[in-house]
Amino acid sequence: MKKKIAIITGASSGIGQEFAFQLDEIMHELDEIWLIARRRERLEELAKVLETGCRTIAMDVTEERDMELFRNILATEDVSVRMLVNCAGYGLMGRFDGISIEEQLGMLEVNCKALTRMTYECIPYMCKNGRIIQLASSAAFVPQKNFAVYAAAKSYVLSFSRALREELRERDIWVTAVCPGPVETEFFDIAEKYASTLAVKKLTMVPPQKVVRDALRDSYHKKALSICSLPMKAFGILTKTVPHGWILSVMGLLK
Repeated sequence: MKKKIAIITGASSGIGQEFAFQLDEIMHELDEIWLIARRRERLEELAKVLETGCRTIAMDVTEERDMELFRNILATEDVSVRMLVNCAGYGLMGRFDGISIEEQLGMLEVNCKALTRMTYECIPYMCKNGRIIQLASSAAFVPQKNFAVYAAAKSYVLSFSRALREELRERDIWVTAVCPGPVETEFFDIAEKYASTLAVKKLTMVPPQKVVRDALRDSYHKKALSICSLPMKAFGILTKTVPHGWILSVMGLLK
């Protein structure tokens, strides 16, 4: 009998870690949760507190060598992937020309290339009625001054997820793009390396527990998008009805 698993990238902290907690509580049919991140110690600490059996895989999703090893693990294990959650990612705020090109490309490597590769490798092992949850962002809705590459990367995740959803529909595999606004995680500890977060964004922060709870609910109901707070839902509607140039002008006035 195939081993029923869920796979979570970026599982060592923040939203990825919260997905592990909540899947452990609600998906009792799972044999294992595969926890993926670079920080082995954090993964092992997380595995100890989960009731579901865990496999910790300390790897860098941007490294070809690590991805080949992961591909081999999938090929040699008799698994049925019930859920894939792609949470690995990061962002840096600041002027485009004020952040090193290595860091800019690094954002694209993690947020776009690695997410795409992980999805590609897992799809052959997905079960019927399986779920893929991709962590996008409300930054995907409109270009973002001083967040140019990150917003563009998340726009890719959103577009990719919507298209992939239509391709996999006939196989009864359902893709949900999660588009939260600011979340109370370590994200901004890294993001604020070059610039500070707008005060208005800090006022709309939500806890990761709510983001994940809503994401799992929306995924269960086969929804294409999961947007967890009223301000972000309103922002999403605004970006569909108001010219982006106007929105960018207003956002440029905010401090």
